Amino acid sequence: MLSGSNFSRAKLVEADLSYTDLRESNFTDADLTKAKLARASLAGAHAEKANFQKVEAYRAGFQSIFAEGASFAGAELQRANFTGADLKGANFEKAELSRVIFDKAVLTGTSFASANLARADLTKASFKGPLDFSSAFLSLTRLEALDLSASKGLEQHQLDMACGDEKTILPSGLTKPQSWPCADKD
Repeated sequence: MLSGSNFSRAKLVEADLSYTDLRESNFTDADLTKAKLARASLAGAHAEKANFQKVEAYRAGFQSIFAEGASFAGAELQRANFTGADLKGANFEKAELSRVIFDKAVLTGTSFASANLARADLTKASFKGPLDFSSAFLSLTRLEALDLSASKGLEQHQLDMACGDEKTILPSGLTKPQSWPCADKD
């Protein structure tokens, strides 16, 4: 158990921290490139500007993490939980985010460019300004009740695969698919 540890500016490249309790630890400016974090808990941790590029963090718990400006580029985060996370300015470019939960996460300025968000849930996320969805895969991604009007890179074919509802606000020129709301939300 390493909860509450100080890893600020640590070099944890390729470290295997799978199944580790890292709650409320400090990872500010830490480099965790290619680290293994499967089923690890980083709940309540501070990870501002941390480098999580290409980590393997399947089913990891990132609840209430403070990760402003962190990079998760190319990370494998299937079924991870980011409930209540502060991810302002985070980079999830080319990340694997299928079935990730972003319930009540703050996503202001976050990039999901070329990320796989299949079946991810963004419905109760909050953000001001644009999210970048350029080339993102949005199959059954939950977008209900979100104001996406300022989003960048969002295209009609992405929305046609996603799940929204009558409260979802789209950028100018895009229309709500007839398949909304989705019958299958699981």
